Amino acid sequence: MQDEAVPTRTSSEPRRRYVDDPLQALTALEPGGPPPEIPLERLDTDALKVVHRLRAHGHQAYLVGGCVRDLLLGLRPKDFDVATSAHPGEIRAIFRNCRLIGRRFRLAHVYFHGGKVIETATFRANPHETNGLNGESPAGDLLITADNVFGSAEEDARRRDFTVNGLFYDVILGRVLDYVGGREDLDRRQLRTIGDPDVRMQEDPVRILRAVRFAAKAGLEIEPGTWSAMVRHKEELARCAPPRVLEEIFKLLRSGHSHRCLELLHRMGGLEVLLPPIATFLAQAGPERSAALFESLRLLDDVVRSRSLPDDSVLLSTLLVHLSQHELIKGRLEAAPSNAAAPEAEASATAGEDEGDELDAMEEAAAGEPLPAEPPEGETPQVPWSISASARTVDELLAELVRSARLPRRIAERARLLLHAQRVLSGARKRRSSPIKFVRQNYFADALLVYELYVLATGHGADSLARWRERLVQVVGAESAAATGVPKAAPPAEAGEAEAPSGKRRRRGRGRGERQAENAVVAATVEEAVVLEAESLPPEADRLPPPGPADLLPF
Repeated sequence: MQDEAVPTRTSSEPRRRYVDDPLQALTALEPGGPPPEIPLERLDTDALKVVHRLRAHGHQAYLVGGCVRDLLLGLRPKDFDVATSAHPGEIRAIFRNCRLIGRRFRLAHVYFHGGKVIETATFRANPHETNGLNGESPAGDLLITADNVFGSAEEDARRRDFTVNGLFYDVILGRVLDYVGGREDLDRRQLRTIGDPDVRMQEDPVRILRAVRFAAKAGLEIEPGTWSAMVRHKEELARCAPPRVLEEIFKLLRSGHSHRCLELLHRMGGLEVLLPPIATFLAQAGPERSAALFESLRLLDDVVRSRSLPDDSVLLSTLLVHLSQHELIKGRLEAAPSNAAAPEAEASATAGEDEGDELDAMEEAAAGEPLPAEPPEGETPQVPWSISASARTVDELLAELVRSARLPRRIAERARLLLHAQRVLSGARKRRSSPIKFVRQNYFADALLVYELYVLATGHGADSLARWRERLVQVVGAESAAATGVPKAAPPAEAGEAEAPSGKRRRRGRGRGERQAENAVVAATVEEAVVLEAESLPPEADRLPPPGPADLLPF
């Protein structure tokens, strides 16, 4: 029997590579050749599917932006974005599990299981033809109001804001495409604009906030020319769409690096434009109270990085709680000459005898100026962001954010309730009913977290915080108290010391089963208050892909 001939490959036949990893088989990397600049196992498989599907239809497609930057810095990207030569309509035709969004900047969201989204954008060119790249700065108003001028990959890289965000990654060749010098700036740990920084900041002043966030998140130093341009053009932030500015502020608070972000904004004078009441507080409160505000944000960053992301109302309340408490103290001092009983009331509150309940906070919040209705969907607010300069109190600031910046009224109302609850937790209100009733409110866990950050930052109110922790343990048990995100306190000496919901002693005739059922209801109520992430998500209809199967990709 003759041996079978071994097949040979002619020069005209493509090289066949036998690999176990199907994603590796879709690259052009030769076995034993140079490794990819970014290992495949660090790339998102769904983003790779989008790239390969686009390339299979004859389009260029690369990973782009922040994901490439973070991967090269050794960080874990929050998400993966794709840039392609396909126009938005072509992307929609290729992916049935796709939705087009945006007017100023038209792009595609490709949906996968679990509501995951891969943002896919078309290569664009700068609307200003010269954009200062040829040594000449364009004249006139540079603010970009339309950004759907399509271009090439290189043009797309050059129209981006910062060099470290202008990097592309070719997953087929395993190489980084750098048209703007971003690799060199990453090696220097430097954040620098692409082109003239004055032109870039005037084109889109929101880039000032993005520069702050990128520098804080990646530990980059802002290049002196870029920093000077940010300082010169910070007033231009008032020209941007208020909802965009508000979203960028929340991104700073959600970043896990809000402490440094707010420090940079304060140093450059940006808070005077964005949040004038905070800037006024920092200017008048003195170094100790100013340091306490930034310390609260540092502690908030620890919470964001180590636990699930708190609700936006918690983030906003942590930023504003020092201003709110300052208003309370200032009001007490102004009322002191006409109220001789104030020192006794304050001493009694300090002793822990006059803690308030949730009815006090809710009544005080309701007695304030009602929040305005949110602007109708699609209607652009006609007031600039700087209108918040007229807000002198926290309530006025929240009202301005709802009216001019489209802050959801639900978040504003909950933030105001959490801030008023701080007066209950600190013992500034007289007790009308049992404090245990306050513990059972669905916002108590969030209010206690904000108060904890305030106490740890200022060093005041530790005794009151310990008492509220003990009451929380009494109501829901040590295990459920830990689930609220508040550190567990030592259990009380005797279980019989817990107060009844009505403030009266319990009847001895209550059965064990009835008590267990009541405790189960209370624990479920508090647990429901803790799981707040779903509240900050958009409606389910906006998170799900359009009708039709979402798993159409053949990989």
